[in-house]
Amino acid sequence: MAGTLFSFPNPVNEVSARLVAGGVVILSAAAIVLDQPWLTAVIAYGFVARVLTGPTLSPLGQLVTRVITPRLPARPKLVAGPPKRFAQGIGAVLTVTAAVLALGFGQEGAAYAVLGLVIAAATLESVFAFCVGCKIFAGLMRIGWIPETVCADCNDIWSRAQAGTAST
Repeated sequence: MAGTLFSFPNPVNEVSARLVAGGVVILSAAAIVLDQPWLTAVIAYGFVARVLTGPTLSPLGQLVTRVITPRLPARPKLVAGPPKRFAQGIGAVLTVTAAVLALGFGQEGAAYAVLGLVIAAATLESVFAFCVGCKIFAGLMRIGWIPETVCADCNDIWSRAQAGTAST
């Protein structure tokens, strides 16, 4: 059970990833605009859950993969999972930091500044299909900090994406 629970999908449907990113934008903007620092913990939980289990323990991930994506006319667009997991990890670090700042130290302004970074990255993903974490992952692979064995499919999937044939 633990082997399947604590796993991340590979490949990932980019349509779903972009929708989750849109949900993150909405939740993060709501936390800031409505001055609801407790939402930082909810957002952080979502990122940690997605890093550990993909959409399995993430309410937003479940909503997107089980309800929203299946009802859309968009065809799945498969992309490599490890870079998306890496991006979720960056989101987890940022949102846990925001939650600790807001809830642990009462520093809502600093927390909201960190959430602003999350909003920027999630907007790039949801609107333009530009995954900041994925680009960082690719750069770290190029310089050898992430071994090719971590994502053997990345080069193949990224090559197909550049050729415009990543959808299946």
